[in-house]
Amino acid sequence: MSDRQNKSLMQALQQAAHALQMRQFGQAEQIANGILKSNRADRNAALILAHALLGQNRAAEALPPLERALRRHEDAEIGTLLGAALCAADRAADGIAQLRRVAAKRPLYLPAFQELAGQLAKAGQLSDAIAVIEDALTLAPYSIDLKLDLGRLCLQNNERARARAALIVARDAAPGRHDILIELAWVLYRDGDYAAAADVYRHALGLRPDDTMARGNLAGALLEMGQRDGGEAALRAVLAGRPNMLSRTAYVMATSAHGRFFFRPSAAAKYFGREN
Repeated sequence: MSDRQNKSLMQALQQAAHALQMRQFGQAEQIANGILKSNRADRNAALILAHALLGQNRAAEALPPLERALRRHEDAEIGTLLGAALCAADRAADGIAQLRRVAAKRPLYLPAFQELAGQLAKAGQLSDAIAVIEDALTLAPYSIDLKLDLGRLCLQNNERARARAALIVARDAAPGRHDILIELAWVLYRDGDYAAAADVYRHALGLRPDDTMARGNLAGALLEMGQRDGGEAALRAVLAGRPNMLSRTAYVMATSAHGRFFFRPSAAAKYFGREN
């Protein structure tokens, strides 16, 4: 391939990747298909094409290019995406088996474990999903993302003590991770440790003030502690400029031990200082 052809290929790949990032799946598909017509072995184009097809809920169509790419490249990323595509194409048993094969290979590819655990969880096999992440942690004990995954899965399995322990370790290792703080705060909230949950939600909101879900949960924690003024102020902040959040704020008020119930949306809107 000449320098000019190589430059043209790189530009096309960049355009396809940008379209994929912008969720312009049709455009990404078109560009990737054009690349593959001239170079059927292009790994990156095959990956972009598969992601674009999955983004359009056309998982079955993503299988042939991924299978061809995997025959040409013994590649953990391609193998993992193939497993995910098989599951999305209603071939969960084949997909999980494919993901297990990738996870068993070395060098270690952590996304394969994460995808496998996610697919097992979707299939209702939460204990198996947790075991997969625990196995991965024995191989990569310092992975913060795996500790976060373990916390989320344990919470889904109603193992709140294990979830709390895993998320505290993850939080201590990465105190600036908003996603970890949100999960930890929710576990604390579910445990009824409202003061600790409120503290963690405040930290998370310091990192991302526009997180309305976190602010709504903070309001719920404050209301549960009997801090009605603080809780209602937080709910008004959630609602400010966001009329679509009215049902969320009314729900938080109605379900909190020290909140209040509204029979009509107009009553909730009036209470929070908004016009009907």
